[in-house]
Order: sequence, then C-alpha cells, then structure tokens
Amino acid sequence: MSVFSAFDYQMMSRAIALAKRGVYTTTPNPNVGCVLAKAGQVVGEGYHVQAGGPHAEVHALRQAGAQAKGATAYVTLEPCSHYGRTPPCAEGLIQAGVAKVICAMQDPNPQVAGRGIAMLQAAGIEVLTGLMETDAVALNPAFLKRMKTGMPWVQLKMAASLDGQTALANGVSQWITSPQARTDVQKFRAKASAILSTSQTVIADDAALTVRRHALPESVCQVYPVADIRQPVRVILDQHHRLHDGLKLYDGAGAVLTVGQDKADICVALDASGKLDLRSLLRQLADKHQVNHLWVEAGATLSQALLSQQLVDEIILYLAPKLMGSDGRGLFGRFGFESMQDVFQLEISDVVRVGSDIRMTVIPQYHSPK
Repeated sequence: MSVFSAFDYQMMSRAIALAKRGVYTTTPNPNVGCVLAKAGQVVGEGYHVQAGGPHAEVHALRQAGAQAKGATAYVTLEPCSHYGRTPPCAEGLIQAGVAKVICAMQDPNPQVAGRGIAMLQAAGIEVLTGLMETDAVALNPAFLKRMKTGMPWVQLKMAASLDGQTALANGVSQWITSPQARTDVQKFRAKASAILSTSQTVIADDAALTVRRHALPESVCQVYPVADIRQPVRVILDQHHRLHDGLKLYDGAGAVLTVGQDKADICVALDASGKLDLRSLLRQLADKHQVNHLWVEAGATLSQALLSQQLVDEIILYLAPKLMGSDGRGLFGRFGFESMQDVFQLEISDVVRVGSDIRMTVIPQYHSPK
C-alpha cells in the first residue's frame, strides 16, 4: 500500500507543472517546483525562475507567509543544504516551521546528495521521498547526467529531405525545412546551456546560432528584459583558426568559445584519428563551464564523430516532404558497417508534425556504452 495519498499526488503534480515553467531560464541550475499545503489547501507555491535568483521553496514560503508553519512542502527535488548564490532551502523550510517535506527525488549534486534531507530530519521534520520520481527525473535529464557522470547531455539536431539528404550536390541547403520547423529549433536552442558547431558550418551558412526572441513563449520574455534574452554559449570547433570578426556569429549577444589544439578559448589534444578529442571537450564544458545541455548543429562529419563515439543522448531530426536524390549530401558519411548487427539501433520516442515537416525524437541504442 502506498504511503502517499491522492492529495499528495495532486500536490506533486502541481509542483512538477510549476517546475516546467523554468525550462528556458534556470540553466545551469535544475528546474524545481514547490507547493506548500495545509489542511487540504494550497497556501503557497513557486518555481525556480532564473539561475542566481530565489529557489522554488523561497517563492513558495514567501507566498505562504505565516501559513507555512505546520504545512507540508511538496518539492520536485531535495531542498539544497549548501550556501551558493542563495541560502540553503532546507534551512528556510526549517525556520518557517513546516511539519513535513515530500521530495520527488534526492538531489545527485555532490554538494547536496542527501544532506538536505538529513538537515530537515535533524530538525524534527518528517521527510518522505520517491513520490512521482520518474516525472521528476524527466524534468532535468541534462542536470542529472552532468551531476552523475561529469558529462553534458547531448542533443544532436539534424534536418533532411524525406530521402535523407541535407544538401544538394552543389552544397545548397537553405532551406530544406519549413519556417515553422526553423522556429521550433529556436526553442531547443533556448533550453540549451551551449550550442556546438564547427567553423566550417558557421562560415558556410554565416550562422549566428543565437536565440530569437520572437520564437520564445511570452513567459520567458517576462523573465528577461527585451535586450537580455539568455543566449547559450556558442562553442565552435576551429582547429585551423578560420573564424573572423566579419561573421554574424560575433554580431549578437552571447559568448563564443573557440576550440582548437592551441590558441583557442578551449584547448584539447588530438585523438588517435588526428581529430580534436570530443570526449575531452565535453568533459571540459561540463566541468569548467557548467554546461548541462549541449545542443549540436553541425554537418555530417561532426555528427558522425559524436554518434560513433557514443556521445549523443538524443537526436532531433526534422524531415521535410522533399526529394533531393542520391546525388545530394547525406546525413552521415560512411560508417563502414559490414553486418546488420553492427548498425546503430534507434528508439523513436516521439513524432510530431511541425508545419509541413515531421520532427522525430530519436534515442540511440548503443551496443556497449563507452
């Protein structure tokens, strides 16, 4: 028999819904929601709006005021126990006099990792965990992966015609997909901590790789001033120093980090194949730059390298209802497979129509994780 009531599920469902409001604005922090309830009524609620700002519990406690005393707090992630840019949320709940805390899941952040729960219990507060944990995990796949593995969660964006071509034989590729699909891409960019591409792609398309305000929900625009939408860091592989000031990449807001063997913002060694070591790069991005979610927009060479090295967690593939022929340029180069047992197996987790195109969310099923 479950220790949680129907009301508990209702309150945690509300906390999870609140947490989702921060998907564009909290990086590198996780999305968290909190509801305070007392005598069967909600007395306060909140979510983590923006990194550096008050956490979800603080917003909920402010709204509840004196009614927080004796209330039950429903939180999607274990309350923090350390001093960062904000005070510990566990301490705030203790001072407010809550009687009980129900967490959907424990925080894997080594700075917390059960300490928030222990702090609450030491203060005499009853703590329960595990309510709707699967839903809570789905809120923060990127944050959780970085905390557990020291690597970012990698989404690879690709676009092709129905016959799998990304460009004509002469290299022309604009535009394969519909305006609606290109707007849809903006939302994925906005959720990411960083965007990874190559100097070849940036120069060929004169790509800015920025987030356009018009593509974002109004709720996001309310968090940020007109000229201050959070821009993901643009991380560009530029081993041969081809980038220059005349590119749109340097016109807009947001940082640009070049990657090379030397004389770059991020220096990485070459791997056994003579290419920049992508695994080392991703570890540096996670460790030194707090990149949880890495969004990749690049050509076949980088896409193939990331997939071959099992560094891709999810593929976002836009398929346009067009045929370009076998003389076009494919999504990937040669993998060299000689057996069907060796080919990449994929799980299609979602298919939606975007404008005239289809967007597929695909999860690689690696044979033996590296």
